[in-house]
Amino acid sequence: MERFLGPYSPQLYAILRIVSGLLFAMHGTQKLFAWPGDRTPVELASMMGVAGIVELVAGLMIAFGLLTGWAAFVASGQMAVAFFYAHFPEGWNPLLNEGEKAVLYCFLFLYMAARGSGIWSIDAAMGRGTRRTADREPSYT
Repeated sequence: MERFLGPYSPQLYAILRIVSGLLFAMHGTQKLFAWPGDRTPVELASMMGVAGIVELVAGLMIAFGLLTGWAAFVASGQMAVAFFYAHFPEGWNPLLNEGEKAVLYCFLFLYMAARGSGIWSIDAAMGRGTRRTADREPSYT
């Protein structure tokens, strides 16, 4: 499979970054604007309001590839706090305490913080945000 999909890893990473950033931003729009869904918006000056702002702004920055490393680092930290604050008191297992999305987003964004924006991003268009050595295999010769 690596021989088949390997040549497309920069494009697949860009799609992963864009889709996960937009989904994360939608968590923010749910909290702030009650869209999508029929929930009531949260109070802006609350912990959930601040979480919604971080999710919306960081999600869009990740999706568009603008300072992705920093935005993803902040988003990863927020998801770690969300897991330990909201889910961990219900038990350690993310499958049972409904914290699976928080754990997945946390580690996904931590990887993006280390990898950078990649192709199809504002950072790449400006000549920053790509880790050229991260895409190459190490040389053992």
